[in-house]
Amino acid sequence: MRTDSRSQPRSIGWRLLPHLWGLSILLAPTLLWAEHVKLINVSYDPTRELYEEINAAFIEHYRAQTGLRVQIEQSHGGSSKQARSVLEGVSADIVTLALGSDIIALERGGLVAAEWKRRLPHNASPYTSTIVFIVRRGNPKAIRDWRDLIRPDVRIVAANPKTSGAARWTFLAAWGAGGGVDATNHAVDEDAARQYVTQLYRQVPVLDTGARASSLTFAQKKIGDVLLAWESEAWLLIEEFEEQGFEIVYPSVSILTEPPVAVVDRVVDRRGTREVAEAYLRFLYSETAQEIIAFHQYRPRSEKALAQYRHQLPPLELFTLTDLARDWAEAQQRFFSDGGEFDRIYARDGQ
Repeated sequence: MRTDSRSQPRSIGWRLLPHLWGLSILLAPTLLWAEHVKLINVSYDPTRELYEEINAAFIEHYRAQTGLRVQIEQSHGGSSKQARSVLEGVSADIVTLALGSDIIALERGGLVAAEWKRRLPHNASPYTSTIVFIVRRGNPKAIRDWRDLIRPDVRIVAANPKTSGAARWTFLAAWGAGGGVDATNHAVDEDAARQYVTQLYRQVPVLDTGARASSLTFAQKKIGDVLLAWESEAWLLIEEFEEQGFEIVYPSVSILTEPPVAVVDRVVDRRGTREVAEAYLRFLYSETAQEIIAFHQYRPRSEKALAQYRHQLPPLELFTLTDLARDWAEAQQRFFSDGGEFDRIYARDGQ
């Protein structure tokens, strides 16, 4: 058991693992009976450190259970770009992405079975997170809540909702907060929401393709007064750039994010890796993995793990995706498809 979640240094920097573009691995169906098996996990931008530690724990666990040695390769980037890479041929055994819509795209492409969400607890989301604000030392612009972001003197750093899962959650968090949604009021003022996000994105000078790139723009290039990002990414940024004194601001309300996971059925059946891939995803719900998840400031499903890290994962007032849309398919079509709300905001502003 960990005694202090700050006791182990972690790095954001430029530790970018190589992307697996164009990777093609053809293995015999008898692979699971060999001494060694390889899995490829295609994931979203900020999860490098999380899955490095989970992978090590799973490899030890699975070898103790089966005698089989597992090698796990990771690929990271903007969530939607990662989903497209799998659709275009990257041989992912499993995907651990930021958005349900990205796995729905794989389902529609015939790579993932329609029942993927029912295969695992909590609609195949082993943890949750939320969107928070990161400000510079002493919070010189006195940013406390969503309304402060649209003051004319505030510059915002955020990723591009067309490519980044964190950015889509950020857009939806801003839409809901701007439209007056909270945990008890589920009626969105659509005009107010649209006006709010239009003003917010006018004040974003840089739209990076992924969450990690936005963090580096804020920390290394020193652009912007506030960064909108995953809660986990905020803590990582504070650790890596301790000398800059970044602070987390929790707004009065934000959105409950539920990043999903799935086996890529077409790939695991071709490569003979289904058994180990499914075991890997089940392992994410184990107490061992849930504690690792909490240590990296993602919100675990395990109440025991959450209680252990409650001082860094405080209770929040959160609304959900279903307060804004029926499901991810509808949210994707309405807000982020070509000609959707995000595109219309940019078209109106001539950006």
